[in-house]
Amino acid sequence: MTRRDARELAFILLFEKSFSDEPISEILDAAGEARDIKASAFALQLAEGAESHSVAVDALIADYSQKWSKERISRVAMAILRLAVFEMRYLEDSPESVAINEAVELAKSYGGDEDSAFVNGVLGGISRNAPAVFDDEIIPAAETPE
Repeated sequence: MTRRDARELAFILLFEKSFSDEPISEILDAAGEARDIKASAFALQLAEGAESHSVAVDALIADYSQKWSKERISRVAMAILRLAVFEMRYLEDSPESVAINEAVELAKSYGGDEDSAFVNGVLGGISRNAPAVFDDEIIPAAETPE
């Protein structure tokens, strides 16, 4: 599974999480049974990391989504933003520009007409202006065999 595929799977898991109180691991188990899906370590790290850091990630999204309440942001855009913000702020060796580009591509594929521009704007603002996380919060990125 490529990193792009891993990000897409992580996005799907986070999107499904928006409809359920189940933990990511249980959502993945159910998806695996229904559709024979296997997640890479990187996909699981992204989805579970975004879930476990959701309070801080959502606060950062709220700070940079000017005049948009969390309830007004589509579930697709919110899942993409959570994934990208976690990757940008918490994963070591994950360039912000790559996380932003991948998020915009996911928004183009899965979101509405304005989602890609919205996602790009929020993530660009976070990249330029948000303080970095503390060193003890940085997580080594999981290996993705290709």
